[in-house]
Amino acid sequence: MGDLLILGTRKGLLQYERHNGAWRYKSESFRAQPVSYAMRDPRTGTLWAGLDHGHWGQKLHRSDDVGAMWQEVPVPVFPDGAVQSVGFPGGDRRETPAKLSYIWIIQPGGADQPERLYIGTEPGGLFRSDDGGESFELVQSLWDRSERSEWWFGGGRDHPGLCSICVDPRDSAHIVVGISCGGVYETHDDGATWHPRNSGLYADFLPDPTSEFGHDPHFMLMSPSNPDVLWQQNHCGVFRSIDSGKTWKNISQPEAPAYFGFPIAVDPHDANTAWVVPAIDSEFRIAVDRALCVCRTEDGGNTWAALRNGLPQGAAFDVVFRHALDLSGDTLAFGTTTGNLYLSSDRGESWQCLGGNLPPIYSVRFASA
Repeated sequence: MGDLLILGTRKGLLQYERHNGAWRYKSESFRAQPVSYAMRDPRTGTLWAGLDHGHWGQKLHRSDDVGAMWQEVPVPVFPDGAVQSVGFPGGDRRETPAKLSYIWIIQPGGADQPERLYIGTEPGGLFRSDDGGESFELVQSLWDRSERSEWWFGGGRDHPGLCSICVDPRDSAHIVVGISCGGVYETHDDGATWHPRNSGLYADFLPDPTSEFGHDPHFMLMSPSNPDVLWQQNHCGVFRSIDSGKTWKNISQPEAPAYFGFPIAVDPHDANTAWVVPAIDSEFRIAVDRALCVCRTEDGGNTWAALRNGLPQGAAFDVVFRHALDLSGDTLAFGTTTGNLYLSSDRGESWQCLGGNLPPIYSVRFASA
């Protein structure tokens, strides 16, 4: 059970803690600096933070004492000569030198790989460390995919972002990643080879919506209780796979809230249960009908329930970013672009606001104290 809430925000890293059964504000780090993603590695207890410093660029820090002291470590660097393509598929494309422009996600390796750490970046790089984060190396086999120059591109940002990394708890060499925009890729040999896994996805913004590449998985998770089951909140709906991404099924409700959004959370004990936080798509990106809700399915996406108790049902412009929803036991928490932090201790049935005057929230992650 997580007794810490770790928030990456526009104005620093914030922590909340559970004390005597109640949640309270605990601490602040990196005052006024944007923290794109923050998490605590459950294997080592190390707290990691990616910073999006406006003047100094991307920074990476770690703490071995839950944020009391921080150490800056070198960020991943693209190799000399690496280039990224800019432009929309089918349009004018040009190449520029590849340079780290955002740290999207920091993901521990498997339980049998205590020194393994992954970082997903913009422009679409997967970096791997085997020395506990002292150094990172680009996973060249994924970066060298021939379709990258034509089909990987920025959606909402200038460049593609590798924002989802799923490590199979049964086999640490089995990894599935999601790239926004680029699609889903899977490896069974620890990254030596990769295979696109986008069959069944739909991308209405592409010339061919069923293209093999170029899809936009906003966030993807692997079900801990059955790692063959994958879930993704996509730009064009909610999708689920029961064969490790070989085929996807659209389980969204085009005429109901569960369709567009960014985050998704999965029950660790039930591969049929997941939560999403819907929004109005594309150019609007605000709460559906200005009313905030969380949608939950308990039957693999066949039906969805809109959970609203305790959430604002008018004049709500909140959107929840892809890494700003998390689950620990029966407790859910999410943070919004308008600086609201909500928590539910009953699987989303009812909600309380822990903070309503926070900076825009980029990531929310539970951790053990």
